Amino acid sequence: MEQENQRLARAALTRLIEPGDLLGAALVDVTGPEEALELMCDDSRKPTAALQQSVSDRLGDAATTRREVRLETGFQRWRTRVPDLAPQRDLDTLRRVGGGFLGPEDPDWPEAVNGLDLARPLGLWWRGQVSPAVGLARPRVAVVGSRDASEYGIRATHELIAPLMERDCQIVSGGAYGIDAAAHRAALGATARGEAPGVRGAPTIAMMAGGLDRFYPAGNESLLREVARTGLLLSEVPPGSSPTRWRFLQRNRVIAALSTLTVVVEARWRSGALATARRAAELGRTVAAVPGSIFSANSAGCHRLMHEVGALPVVSGGDLLELLSLEHSHVSTPHGGMSGRQYDDLDVPDRLLFDALPLRQLTTVDQLCRVAGLSLGAVLSGLSRLRACGLATEADGQWRRSAAK
Repeated sequence: MEQENQRLARAALTRLIEPGDLLGAALVDVTGPEEALELMCDDSRKPTAALQQSVSDRLGDAATTRREVRLETGFQRWRTRVPDLAPQRDLDTLRRVGGGFLGPEDPDWPEAVNGLDLARPLGLWWRGQVSPAVGLARPRVAVVGSRDASEYGIRATHELIAPLMERDCQIVSGGAYGIDAAAHRAALGATARGEAPGVRGAPTIAMMAGGLDRFYPAGNESLLREVARTGLLLSEVPPGSSPTRWRFLQRNRVIAALSTLTVVVEARWRSGALATARRAAELGRTVAAVPGSIFSANSAGCHRLMHEVGALPVVSGGDLLELLSLEHSHVSTPHGGMSGRQYDDLDVPDRLLFDALPLRQLTTVDQLCRVAGLSLGAVLSGLSRLRACGLATEADGQWRRSAAK
C-alpha cells in the first residue's frame, strides 16, 4: 500500500513539476513524494526555514540564482496546476492503452537514469506490449541526429544498427522525424526480417516529449504504434501533456542517461542532438559520431563533437560493438560485458558506481561521485572492490571499466 501511495503521488507530481525542475526534485528528495504533494496542494502551508535550508543544501551548486532556491517561488508555479490533478485518471488512461507508470521505488526502474542525480525523472510513464522489466534490461545504444536527414544519414543509420540487433542490443531514440525515425525503423525492420535472432523483448525505445495517450509527431504515428506494439514508449509527462520545446530539450538528458553509448549520425552545427551527446559525455558515457563530407551542413555537428567532446568516429556497426565491448562475446549481457550474476552480486552502491564507469574513456573520482550520486568515501572504497574483482581499471588517478574478458 505504501508503494502504491508513493506511485500515485509521483504520478501527480509529474503534472505539477516540469521535467528538469531541480527545485521540485530537491523538495521531493528531502520530504518524499507524498509530503511534497501535500505541501504543493495546500495553499495554507508555508515552507519552514528548516525545510528551505534542507532543500537549499540538497540543491547545492545546481542552482545559480537565489530565486532558483526559494520554495515560495516554486509553490507559486506548481500550485497553478493543482486544479488539473487527477492522477488516478491518468493511470487509468495509460492502462487502457496498454501502459503504466514507474517510480524510482519500483523494481523495474532503470537505475541508469539515477546518474542524473537531481535531474533524474520524478517518474516514467510507459506504453507498450513489453513490460519495462524486459524492455529496460539490455545493452542500450542511443541513436540520434538531424530531423532533415539526408539519404546518406538514413543509410548509415541502417548499416550501423543491423549488427547491434544481432547482439541483442536495444536502440533508444526520440521518435522524431529523420535519424530518430530511421533508427526505430532499422531496429524494428531487423527484428521483423529475422535478422536479430538474439533479441528478447523490445527492440527499440522511444523517449517522447509529450503524453503517451497520443502519438507525436502525427507523421510518425504508424511508426510509433509499431514501437508501442513491440517495444516501449517512455515519457516524463502524464497523458494529455503537449510536447513543448522545453520538454523536447529535457528528454535528451534521459535518452543519454538510459544508454551506455550515444551515437550521433547526422547533426547540424546547432542541432539538438548535440545536447544529447554532451549530456552523455557529462555522465561518463561513451559518445560516437559518424563522419561525413566537410561540405555537408548535416555533418558539421558530428565533426564539432569529435573536436569538442572527443566523440569517437565510427563507420560501421562493428565499431559500435567494439565500443560496447561486445565484439568478442557470443552472449551479450545487460551491463557491457558483465554477466548478470556478477552484477547481481554487487551491492547497490557498487552497482551504481559500475554503471557510472565509462567503457573506454577515463574519468575522475569527482566525476564518478556526481554521476553515481555517491559520497567520496563510497566511491573510493567501491573502486577498490571493483578493481579487486577485475571490473575497474585505474590509470594516473582516473578510472574506467575493465575490458570484457
